[in-house]
Amino acid sequence: MTEILSAEARAFVEDLQRRFGPRRDELMVARMRRRAEIARTHRLDLPAETAEIRAGSWRVPAPPPGLVDRRVEITGPTERKMAINALNSGAKVWLADLEDANTPHWSNVISGQVNLYDAVRRTIAHDAPDGRHYELTDGPLPTIVMRPRGWHLPERHLRVDDEPVVGALLDAGLYLFHNARELVARGTGPYLYLPKTESRFEARLWRDVFAHAEGALGLDPGTIRATVLIETITAAFEMDEILWELGPYAAGLNAGRWDYLFSIIKNFRDGGPAFVLPDRAAVTMTAPFMRAYTELLVATCHRRGALAIGGMAAFIPSRRDPEVNAAALAKVRDDKEREAGDGFDGSWVAHPDLVPVCAEVFDRVLGERPNQLDRLRDDVRVTADQLLDVAATPGEVTEAGVRSNVSIAVRYLASWLGGNGAAALDNLMEDAATAEISRSQVWQWIHNATTMDSGLPVTEAFVRRVLDEEMERLGPEYAPARTLFERVALARDYVDFLTLPAYELID
Repeated sequence: MTEILSAEARAFVEDLQRRFGPRRDELMVARMRRRAEIARTHRLDLPAETAEIRAGSWRVPAPPPGLVDRRVEITGPTERKMAINALNSGAKVWLADLEDANTPHWSNVISGQVNLYDAVRRTIAHDAPDGRHYELTDGPLPTIVMRPRGWHLPERHLRVDDEPVVGALLDAGLYLFHNARELVARGTGPYLYLPKTESRFEARLWRDVFAHAEGALGLDPGTIRATVLIETITAAFEMDEILWELGPYAAGLNAGRWDYLFSIIKNFRDGGPAFVLPDRAAVTMTAPFMRAYTELLVATCHRRGALAIGGMAAFIPSRRDPEVNAAALAKVRDDKEREAGDGFDGSWVAHPDLVPVCAEVFDRVLGERPNQLDRLRDDVRVTADQLLDVAATPGEVTEAGVRSNVSIAVRYLASWLGGNGAAALDNLMEDAATAEISRSQVWQWIHNATTMDSGLPVTEAFVRRVLDEEMERLGPEYAPARTLFERVALARDYVDFLTLPAYELID
């Protein structure tokens, strides 16, 4: 820990904060203004002022070493045992997650950096309390792509000029300071996933952070490369522009499906029944608005020479129920076959047992090729109306769906408050993004007086009754999670991110 927070490392992060913290603050204000405009118009469109960027024939740099073949990416927190399991999984990339799969307890923030430091140098090992020993296998390991926190989250444990450091700058700063040169020496490079991006201006800020960091660390320009998660509805309207703004640092885009659904609910929560989604489990990637989003992402990426990475397979295999496994694995296979068939260059899984499934599908489609960059998808034509056609989503709101959302959200929030940001619940890997959908749907259904399949409306009173029943089953230790759920799902005013009030409750 002392080395991670050395005087030199702290000075590097403090410099990033002083240079870029004020611009980040301005962008948070810009987010609020844009959201107010969406509330007024219930509309988004492609920016007229960037038409020349979309019409241009420019391309991003070719994929760097370690990111040419990304057919299977495994995601997970930087907890030591899980990091070793991910690195031993056989995936091509490990998304080392300091964001949605990580509770930002200060101990988690710093131990995550320690674990990344050791993983980069292949010295990471772990002795579990049960006596089991974990260490890296011989041979090639997945390329590490670290995901810092989003721009909106602060880090109160390190302050500069009496202000908390921006969490994203701390996470990225410490990782780059300690590992960038080592990664280059080992034949890859410092690569990042950028979450919760809402506009091209936020991508431009990352570009400037990277350029400054490279200069300060003595790296060649363009050494840092970033993949942006298109997991907000506003970013979906600026895919070309985001790649353009990142310029020499752009590596690809990812279809962050769970946060994308959350973003649609958040931004159009007062748009009336046309923007009310059915049960979370009913919203699949075959819904028309989701098909439009993913096909546009692939077409945009390949036109620009950037890699397109598919979404999360969140299923957690059960060693006790082969029937559940068989049904879930069939759905995972179908999902990955759709993505590979659409032209994605790779996809995400949440568990090592899913790596072979995803690899098999992409191996069959790719053959000897490392990716599908040559498949341009010139057939894709997506309009703003198609991206916003939420009303065409099949399915309904059911009492079981309401109960599931309440149960998942309360149990996940308890896990998050306890320090575990990735929780296996009902054979699914839940993280902050999936919890955001659950609580946001409850808020939206209540405020739109949405009718359930029973014919009854979703009301605050009904949800509180469901909460009471859930608490009887879970026990009094879940009381803090219940209180937090009530704050983010039942309050009159919508809370933009549940992790903001949740962060106030942790040590």
